[in-house]
Amino acid sequence: MKKFKRSIISGVLVFAMCMGTVMNVQATTIEEAQEKANQLDEEKGAAEAEKNALTEQLNQIIGEMNEAQEKLARKQEEIQQAEEEYVRAKVDENTQYQSMKKRIKFMYEVGNAQFIEVLLNSENMGEFLNNVEYVNQLSTYDRDRLVDFQEIRRDVEEKEKVLQEEYVVLGELRDALLAKQAEVEQLLAEKNLQIADLEGQIGENAALLQELIRQAEEEKRRREEQAAAEAAAAAAAAAAAEAEAAARASGSGGSTYIPSTDVVVSGNGQFTNPCPSGYVSSTFGYRTFDNAFHNGLDLAASSGSPTYAADSGTVLIAGWSDSAGNWVVIDHGNGFVTKYMHHSALAVTAGQSVSKGQQVGYVGTTGYSSGPHLHFQVELNGSPVNPQIYL
Repeated sequence: MKKFKRSIISGVLVFAMCMGTVMNVQATTIEEAQEKANQLDEEKGAAEAEKNALTEQLNQIIGEMNEAQEKLARKQEEIQQAEEEYVRAKVDENTQYQSMKKRIKFMYEVGNAQFIEVLLNSENMGEFLNNVEYVNQLSTYDRDRLVDFQEIRRDVEEKEKVLQEEYVVLGELRDALLAKQAEVEQLLAEKNLQIADLEGQIGENAALLQELIRQAEEEKRRREEQAAAEAAAAAAAAAAAEAEAAARASGSGGSTYIPSTDVVVSGNGQFTNPCPSGYVSSTFGYRTFDNAFHNGLDLAASSGSPTYAADSGTVLIAGWSDSAGNWVVIDHGNGFVTKYMHHSALAVTAGQSVSKGQQVGYVGTTGYSSGPHLHFQVELNGSPVNPQIYL
């Protein structure tokens, strides 16, 4: 009994050590993936902040460009009006100039005689003086009008020149804004590509992280099952060895019963592997070394390794046989019966209902056996068939 307790404690320690190893192996990779995820999130946040700043800058540039365009349009209208005023001033100046030339030419061609005749035809001194004054005023008026028109033309010309200069400045401002807009739009496009790339990396890293977590959980589960199975097998092997030794010492056969709640389903066939920890040491059919027909499948495994029901059914036999040792026979219905031989101990009893993958015993070498293994036999309608067809 003390040896049995020591075996159980050893199994528990093995289980705990396996669990600690699993956690340490996987943590680093998951932490690196999580760290990368945080880094990518930070980079994306910074890129989006830069994108927002560029968008705000672009909107400001577009607003300034629209304002400059409106000023250009207004300035164009002012230039057009100035040009029209300039043309009118030139026409008025030229008209006055031509009229003045005609009068001067007329006075030159007619000469002083005509001028004297006009004065002599005056009826009295008052009219004479008035005619002289009229001629003088007419000459002064022509000169004054011409000077006025020339000043108007020069003013309009100067105004148009200033407007043209302002138009050029506004045009340069508009061109500079257009260039700046193109530059910011290019930066914004590059920033969008960067964000899209970061989002792609974030998605890939998230998928990787989930896969690493899944693998870690799967590895943890597998190690837990393995550690539990090894602990149970170690304890069962010790107990079974003691029971088997006691049975052999007494000279009479007997079965040892050690209950278990393990359920393991392995493979995709009709039947699950009854001893997944073992390997095939002898197949179904004729064997050359003893020239005998082997009506089952031998699966060699460590003593105490768990064995499982190939399918759900009812336990017909769970006991001792001189040839089969501790064995189990299960009826699955539809003509199928499976047999499990040479156990060191059993985990089920006769009449019990079992589910597929439920533990039925522990590998041993009882009965006619040359070493620890499970003899697994499948019968269909009372005749042995090759078990590997159904696994």
